[in-house]
Amino acid sequence: MTPVTTQGAPTPAPARSARRAVAGRLSWGLADQAASSMTNFAVGIYVARSLGLAAFGVFGLAWVTYGVVLSVSRGLATDPLVVRFSGVPEAAWRGAVARSSGTALGVGVAVGGACLVAGPAVGGGVGTAFACLGVVLPGLLLQDAWRYAFFAAGAGRKAFVNDVVWGVALVPAMVVAARAGSVAAFLLAWGGAAAVAAVYGCFQSGIAPRPDGVRAWVGEHRDLGYRYLVENTCVSGASQLRAYGLGAIVGVGAVGVIRGAELLLGPFLAVLMGLSLVTVAEAARVLRRAPHRLGAFCLLLGAGQAVAALLWGGALLLVPDRLGELVLGGVWHAAAELVVPATLGVAGAGLGTGAAAGLRALGAARRSLRAQLFASAGYVAGGLGGAAAGGTVGSAWGVAAATVCASGGWWLHLRSALRERHHNPIPEVRTP
Repeated sequence: MTPVTTQGAPTPAPARSARRAVAGRLSWGLADQAASSMTNFAVGIYVARSLGLAAFGVFGLAWVTYGVVLSVSRGLATDPLVVRFSGVPEAAWRGAVARSSGTALGVGVAVGGACLVAGPAVGGGVGTAFACLGVVLPGLLLQDAWRYAFFAAGAGRKAFVNDVVWGVALVPAMVVAARAGSVAAFLLAWGGAAAVAAVYGCFQSGIAPRPDGVRAWVGEHRDLGYRYLVENTCVSGASQLRAYGLGAIVGVGAVGVIRGAELLLGPFLAVLMGLSLVTVAEAARVLRRAPHRLGAFCLLLGAGQAVAALLWGGALLLVPDRLGELVLGGVWHAAAELVVPATLGVAGAGLGTGAAAGLRALGAARRSLRAQLFASAGYVAGGLGGAAAGGTVGSAWGVAAATVCASGGWWLHLRSALRERHHNPIPEVRTP
C-alpha cells in the first residue's frame, strides 16, 4: 500500500529514501566526531588535571600548531576530495583517495621533519613538545584523511570505527604517559594511538596511500586546493597567532585558560565538527539534485547550530563549581569566566558554517577565501586587541564580537554566489 500525506497525496518513495539516507550520513558524522572529540577531550582533561596550568599552556601551543598543519593537509588533500569525489563511482573514488591520502601523509612527513629541527632550536619544554609533535604528525594527518575519504563515499560507519580504534589504542598509551608525567609523553601517546588508527584505515579501505601521486593530485585540483589551503590556514593560523600573542601579552597560563573554556564547550563543538564532516558533501549532493534548495539547506544548517550553541552555553552557566573543579581542577574558575563570550563566539561560527558549506559546494573558492580572510583578520584583531585592553576575558569578548560579524560576511558572499549561479546556471562544481 502506498503511504499518503495528510493531504491525501502519495509520498514519493525516492524522496523518503533520500531523506533517510541524508539522516543516516549526518548521524554517522555526529557519532564519528563524538568518538574523536571524546579522545581529544580525555587527553586535554588529563593534562589539565595532571600537569597544572603552565604545562597545559605548553600543550595548548602544540595543539594549535597541530591545528595549523591539519588545515594545510585538509586544504590540499581532503577538501578537494570531498567537493569533487562525493557520491562518484567507486573506481574514481579509490583512485582519488590513494592520491589524497598520500598527499596528507606527505604533508605530515614534511612538516614533521621541520618540527624535529625547530624543536631543539627553541629549547625548553616548548621545544620538546614541538619535537614530539613532529614525530606524530604523519600518523595524525593520515588518520584524518581516512575519515574524510569515508564520508565522501557515504561510509560514515567506517570513519566512526576508525576513531573508536584510536580511542581504544589511546587507553594503554595514556597509562604509560601518566607514569612519565610530562607534556611530551602525552603528545606521543595521543599521536601514537592515532598512528594505529591510520594503519587500520589502510585495511578498512583496502587502499595504500600514494605519496608519488602528490604532484598530480595538487596540480589537478590547484584551482580549489591552493585557495582552500590559504583559507584553512587562515583559520588555524589566526588561532595560533592569538595563542602566541595572548601568551606574550598576558602569559602562557592564559593560553591554558582559553583551552579550558574550549574544553567546556567540547561536547557541542563535537556536534559542530561532526556535522562539518558531512555538510559539504551533503550540500554538494543538494546542488546536483535540487540546486534551488541549497540556500534553504544552508540556512537551516547554520541556524540550527547557532541555537544549539546558545542552549549548551546556557546549560554551562548552571554547572556548580564543585563539578567544574572535578573536571578541570584548578583551571575551572578562570575558564568559567569565559563561558558567555565563548558561547556567543561559537554560536556565530555555527551560523557562518552554514553559508561556508554552501560556498564550498558551489566551488566558489574565491568568495570563501575572501570571507575567511575577513573572518581571520577580525579574529586576530579582536583577540589580541581585547587581550591588551582586558586580559584573558577581554580577548574572549573580542573574539566573540569578531566571529559574529564574520558570520554576516559569510552569508553576504553566499547570497552573491547564489545570484551568480542563477544568472549562470553552469555548475561550478566539477564532477569527474
